[in-house]
Amino acid sequence: MVSAVFHNPGAATPPAAEPTRAGAKPPVVPAVASAMPKRQPREPFDWSGLAWRVLPPIVGTSLLVAVWGLLTMKGGSFPTPWAVWQAAVALFSDPFYSNGPNDQGIGWNILFSLERVALGFGLAALVGIPAGFLIGRFAVMHHMAAPLISLLRPVSPLAWLPIGLLVFKSANPAAIWTIFICSIWPMVVNTAVGVQRVPQDYLNVARVLNLSEWKIITRILFPAVLPYMLTGVRLSVGTAWLVIVAAEMLTGGVGIGFWVWDEWNNLNVAHILIAIFVIGIVGLLLEQTLMLVARRFSYDD
Repeated sequence: MVSAVFHNPGAATPPAAEPTRAGAKPPVVPAVASAMPKRQPREPFDWSGLAWRVLPPIVGTSLLVAVWGLLTMKGGSFPTPWAVWQAAVALFSDPFYSNGPNDQGIGWNILFSLERVALGFGLAALVGIPAGFLIGRFAVMHHMAAPLISLLRPVSPLAWLPIGLLVFKSANPAAIWTIFICSIWPMVVNTAVGVQRVPQDYLNVARVLNLSEWKIITRILFPAVLPYMLTGVRLSVGTAWLVIVAAEMLTGGVGIGFWVWDEWNNLNVAHILIAIFVIGIVGLLLEQTLMLVARRFSYDD
């Protein structure tokens, strides 16, 4: 049976296949890629990196506890690690008890100290950061403030406490004043340095665009100075936490510093050691939190 081929004059005629030379390979037609994306192989977990970060701190802490235990094996006035651990378990089983103004749990003492730090540090930030912008932005302000900062910044924190007691006539405002005056300098200095290191080309463009001083500060200076400013904030928080412990030892009241001094009067060395660890842990948490914030706004990468 002969099949008939109908020719449509309007249809396009497929191109004829080009003849190939003798011995030549036919062209390779690429395979059609699958519509489904290929699953990427999962990277293996970096166990060695995790061990490098975790094991050295554990080993260092274990060595400290081992040396401590060896030195206190024969007894004495210094408690053993096990005795301190038992005292810590009993202490933190009820950290927020209150038996009067002079007998409160360690949780209340930490919170009161953090409250004083927040007030003093907050006031220092409200004053220090704008002052740093002014000192870094205007040469006249820089020349006026530089001698005062160089003179007052090295003064010991506790030297400011009697001035606060004289002015405020109360221990709590005096402690906040001491935190304020000691934590203001890192923010002033770092903010001023950050403003001075802003490239002059940025300011020239702002001058060409006839930007106001407010727009220069908010649109140009603030984003460029933010990493420097956060570094000053981190240093100020560390200074404030150091100062409050010493100030509370002298002023009394409720706070972790007063709690340490009160336990010394009671000859409770185990509680003093617990307070040392607590002060260190709280200070470490404050610093690490601000380091994370500073890394979030860093433009080095």
